[in-house]
Amino acid sequence: MKKLFYGVLLACLSLYTAWGQNRPRIVDRPISFGPQRVLMTQQYMKERYLIEAPLGKIAPKMVVLHWTAIPSLEASFKAFDPEQLPAYRPELGRNGLNVSAHFLVDQDGTIYQLMPEDVMARHVIGLNHLAIGIENVGGTEETPLTPLQIKANAELLKYLKKKFPEIKYLIGHHQYTDLEGTELWKEIDPGYKTTKTDPGDKFVKLVKRKTRKLRWHPLPKPKH
Repeated sequence: MKKLFYGVLLACLSLYTAWGQNRPRIVDRPISFGPQRVLMTQQYMKERYLIEAPLGKIAPKMVVLHWTAIPSLEASFKAFDPEQLPAYRPELGRNGLNVSAHFLVDQDGTIYQLMPEDVMARHVIGLNHLAIGIENVGGTEETPLTPLQIKANAELLKYLKKKFPEIKYLIGHHQYTDLEGTELWKEIDPGYKTTKTDPGDKFVKLVKRKTRKLRWHPLPKPKH
């Protein structure tokens, strides 16, 4: 009996060690996510997607890469931390839920986790119900995205794909409208769209090159 117990314990330790070795260094830095933000997240999913989701839970199938267009980590974090959408962003609609993302990658490649991967973040129109968001600090002329961020994004994607095997798709934020009309798109208002350029084709291609073994699926075609 003792041998069996120690055998099971060793097996569990081996699995834990293997999992830890495959996990990149991720610093927990949670944004404010109290009862009000949870409620607004649920309301957003119901109003925009007709989805009833207890606690705003999602089952990730996609990762969307972004840039913050903000030059520093602290200023980028401060943009996501408030629960309420600031008054200067009326183009994002009447729901008061602030924008957010699951991860924030600094210019030096440090990865910060802002919220759980299986809770909806507001970062991409039409696809929030199934997409994990990775924001990258910078993207301005003075602070272009860096090779260290490309490397960190690739490492984070490998970890996420192992944790959530159902993740099949990887896009840049600038590509999100390519999925309008597909089985993945849930936004009910056809006029609710904004033009995005982040993080650009070059960044996405370089990250995909580093993660080609993950065998990203081609994007589905719009339904006719």
